Amino acid sequence: MLSVRVLVVVPLALVGFALTGCSAVWGCTDRMAERAEAGASVQVVDTSERPIGVTVKVVEWRLEPHPQTPYEGNLAHFHYRFDGVAEGATGPAVQACAVDEKRVALMCKTIYSSTAWSKPDGTRTGDDWLTVEHPERVAGVLLIPNNQSEGGRSCAQDAKDGGGVHPPTTASVGDQL
Repeated sequence: MLSVRVLVVVPLALVGFALTGCSAVWGCTDRMAERAEAGASVQVVDTSERPIGVTVKVVEWRLEPHPQTPYEGNLAHFHYRFDGVAEGATGPAVQACAVDEKRVALMCKTIYSSTAWSKPDGTRTGDDWLTVEHPERVAGVLLIPNNQSEGGRSCAQDAKDGGGVHPPTTASVGDQL
């Protein structure tokens, strides 16, 4: 009689662990958030596509040689501004992309609010450069509003507690924005 009880109780206990999340190997999932629409001025969104209270704007951009490497020719030089970033915050981060007239990405890179200069009015400003193969095709610089600083842990890194929604994959050359 004891062996029958053990055979019934052990499988029930395993089902209980699985239902409560104690069986992380069976329940850990990773998924990527959808890429939000790019613009010259965007509200930064979290992985649930909710605004986090931060706005980023491309203040200006132009094609010009970088002063340290003028032999490389024209690059897309852009100035940006983060508004609404909390003092001491290490994020957010968004992607900036040089695009052609059809909004096809020619080059992208991630810009971080933490590397921008703090201003007395609470904004953070910075500038950066995008090296594009054909600078004459650049029609603008757009920002992708998904917060890239919200990485979190993946199931591969931590099968017990990791997983969940992650920022969308970064845009690359040829992506339609």
